[in-house]
Amino acid sequence: MQHSVRLFTTAAIALAGVAFVSPSASAQSAPDAQERTIKFGHLNNPDHPVSLGVKKFAELLAAKSGGKLKVNEFPSNQLGNELQQQSALQGGVQEMTAPSTSSLAGIVKEFGLIDFPFALASFEQADALLDGPFGQALIARLPEKGLIALGYWDLGFRNVTNSRRPINRPEDLEGIKIRVIPNPVFLETFKAFKANPVPMPFAELYGALEAKAVDGQENPFAVILSNKMFEVQKYVSATNHVYGTNIILVSKRFWDKLSPAEQKMMQDAANEAKRYQRQVSRDAAQKAVAELKAKGMQYNELAAAEQARMRQIAKPVTDKFAASYDATLVKLYNDELARIRK
Repeated sequence: MQHSVRLFTTAAIALAGVAFVSPSASAQSAPDAQERTIKFGHLNNPDHPVSLGVKKFAELLAAKSGGKLKVNEFPSNQLGNELQQQSALQGGVQEMTAPSTSSLAGIVKEFGLIDFPFALASFEQADALLDGPFGQALIARLPEKGLIALGYWDLGFRNVTNSRRPINRPEDLEGIKIRVIPNPVFLETFKAFKANPVPMPFAELYGALEAKAVDGQENPFAVILSNKMFEVQKYVSATNHVYGTNIILVSKRFWDKLSPAEQKMMQDAANEAKRYQRQVSRDAAQKAVAELKAKGMQYNELAAAEQARMRQIAKPVTDKFAASYDATLVKLYNDELARIRK
């Protein structure tokens, strides 16, 4: 609970710094804004950095539109799992969501490139990849699928938890039944480590861990803490195997009803909320490790040499997927990685 309080305190301090615009001033600068209510659903709990980002976005959008564009948040899978909410956006019955990019690989398979293991070594590299030409090229593929993206938020580096043993080297994953995102790259990667990966919606995960239907799972530290996985998992290992990001999606059917001025308010609010959300998320990840240890989880970090071994084991998997993707996007991805690693 202290974690939630601290997060909200951080949020409150940051929110206090935002310049509030009086409704009359906003309305004058934004005559095109109409009264609209936006249903913004996501799978995370209200104390999670994604939820804090939604609240910040809602506040900024209200300020920019003179209170005319209102955001109603629906956290914790209230509107369904990620794929159900994605379909709701495509159908025009829900306006916004913030899923992990991993869930988009089913409609634009090149989003799987973001999930390539051990590709990114720092938050700076992640931001450069996603905010640069590669991330924008992926976003450009979404309108034809009925979706508009306003940018990428931080979810964090993913780490393995389980109830059987610490993961110090690739061999430690052998035989562990681990829940993964329903995504081919994740499935094949963990098969390469001789684990037993089980695709499963996030909403079913805690129950499956509690019932011992699966031994473990992998998620960023803040997700592990926010969802109380310390109650049903003993070991948390800092594998940092994939950088996770949430993408801010808008229903194209809704977007096309907006005036250019309203669209600009949405994009500007998303850009400002992104900077705030990334910082809150990264601060939360640091605090989460200490709290997970305090809750009784055994924490360990992998040696650099073992991470390098894992990268080599996973390489045939990423090579296989890269060969099945659009060659121009794969080249852009590799070129951008080379650029940002310098």
